[in-house]
Amino acid sequence: MMKEEEKEIKEEEEEEEEVNPTEVKMSQIVMPSHSNHRRELSVGQLLKWMDSTACLSAEKHAGCSCVTASIDDIYFEQTISVGQVVNIKAKVNRAFNTSMEVGIVVVCEDLYTDRSWRICHAFATFVTQRSASGTKVQLSPLRPGSQRQQEEHSLAAERRRMRRVHDDIIKDLLSDRTFQQGGGGGGAGAGPAGGVVAAEKTRVESVELVLPPHANHQVNTFGGQIMAWMVNVATIAASRLCHAHPSLRSIDMFTFRGPSQVGDRLLLRAIVNNAFRTSMEVGVQAEAYRGGGPNRHINSAFMTFEVPDAHGHLRTLPRIQPEPLHGERRFQEAIARKKIRLDRKYIISCKQAEVPLSVPWNSSNQVYLSYNNVSALKMLAARNNWQLNSEEDQVCLYTLEQQGSLSFRVEAELDVSAQRAFRLLGDLRNRTHWDRHYLKCDLIRSADKDDFLYRVVAPSVDPAPGGSANQDAGVLQEFILLASRRRPCGPGDPYVVALRSVSLPTHPSSPSPSSPSSPSSPSPTHRRGEVLCAGFTILATSKSTSLISYYNQASPEVLPYISTDIAGLSSSFYRSFCCCREYLTQNCLGPRDQDQDQDPDQDQDQDQDQDPDQDQDQDQDQDCSRLDYVTLL
Repeated sequence: MMKEEEKEIKEEEEEEEEVNPTEVKMSQIVMPSHSNHRRELSVGQLLKWMDSTACLSAEKHAGCSCVTASIDDIYFEQTISVGQVVNIKAKVNRAFNTSMEVGIVVVCEDLYTDRSWRICHAFATFVTQRSASGTKVQLSPLRPGSQRQQEEHSLAAERRRMRRVHDDIIKDLLSDRTFQQGGGGGGAGAGPAGGVVAAEKTRVESVELVLPPHANHQVNTFGGQIMAWMVNVATIAASRLCHAHPSLRSIDMFTFRGPSQVGDRLLLRAIVNNAFRTSMEVGVQAEAYRGGGPNRHINSAFMTFEVPDAHGHLRTLPRIQPEPLHGERRFQEAIARKKIRLDRKYIISCKQAEVPLSVPWNSSNQVYLSYNNVSALKMLAARNNWQLNSEEDQVCLYTLEQQGSLSFRVEAELDVSAQRAFRLLGDLRNRTHWDRHYLKCDLIRSADKDDFLYRVVAPSVDPAPGGSANQDAGVLQEFILLASRRRPCGPGDPYVVALRSVSLPTHPSSPSPSSPSSPSSPSPTHRRGEVLCAGFTILATSKSTSLISYYNQASPEVLPYISTDIAGLSSSFYRSFCCCREYLTQNCLGPRDQDQDQDPDQDQDQDQDQDPDQDQDQDQDQDCSRLDYVTLL
């Protein structure tokens, strides 16, 4: 495992062809004064170093003072011992109007063995300080250079979107009756041997006086210091539950809600919200006050602790008895956050190739599946090693082979505005007008204004003698797709329509035709197919033209088919894209040219009303009679 991590770190360094101009590095050797009782670097000290490095990077780009607004979830993969070196690298991934995302990577280096391994990575949001007149400082955009910088720049918009809906996800999950019925046993998983501990016994309250050494160069309380104090009281609360020395494994998003200055008193409160079998969640709150003034809410965080024994095995924890009133609410919210943490780690933290294709979709993981869907397409589009396979009539076909997968990109500039193309391609039901492999497309559900679930029926792609698809088998392909639409987040960004497979309890998959079944059971009429990553990017090149790119990361269902006719891919892709181009050109002018948020049903009705002979014209197009299956999804 360690060798794989070292290889990954070296590969990332080699891929970084162009140094980010905002990059800042910090190296610190861990001294005994930085360590805890285990002679390991305390998390509080690490957070101080991380915040300092990230702030320097933000100010390097902004050219003025910046403050920490939030830090995303942090998962600590390893520990750092006394004598080892901490290498922290921070760089601005993307600058918005007055805020920017800074990526932070922490690597541990052992000087004696010449080995390195990753400790954690995080994304922090910094905002500029207001000017003397009280106005906000507008940030200049950051132009990504290398492929990795382009990926992070593109994904920063998706991460920003998730931060904004983070609190709403908790509320929606807590209001879900299914969760309420099944979530009450969250603490029941703890071991009975530990008994039950009243949450009140774990409560910690501490006051810290903010002195000049605790302030940053802007005379505000250093954000890293506040986080370190919060970790301290949380660790004490966790210790009171387990009567041992717990280890901090993860921190939910830190959000700074207001500033604090030298002379303030910081009131820090911590309590164990819930204990699961081998982990517990501790809630921490920081408030500032001065003299007889009111308390000001500065920060809140939720930290997950575990208790390893001498052999590294996790100890079973006692259960928590919630306090009356607010304690029960915190108990339930801890269960919701645990589910969300697992969803995030399962869907977002994994590499794209490691995420199962048909992840079960539900309202609680909708945001994370949508993030994975869009980020996978953006990362595929950001690859810089696409190979031009063929070009005909200004329609270009590119291929990309990476890690055993085969991807395709078809691209052309069309005389249709990006907004209009986005509306037409964003509703998959319009695709039945130009893609003959979309035999049927039904909208199952509108998850929100940007995410939709569709059921698509397509011809079978079973290879038959002669290299053609077996259309006589009578078993059609069925796909349950999540379509995620994104508008540009800033100048130069494309519109995005991303597709991936999901599974729904309301639409169970049929057994495979080759699977054993009883003689009396009917033969399935549909076989479930999988889509790993596909979709469109639409980039405005002028007011009335756009560069439209279609991507498809071929799934196992597609590979057997295309391998029989790889030489004919160029013409097949060309004919398919010509059908798409003709459809968009015919419908380039709609009743409303302005891009508006609306239900796909409304878009579909308007598109049909504008050209009632659309279906008849498509039937007469002989070039579309034989489309390559790879362009299906």
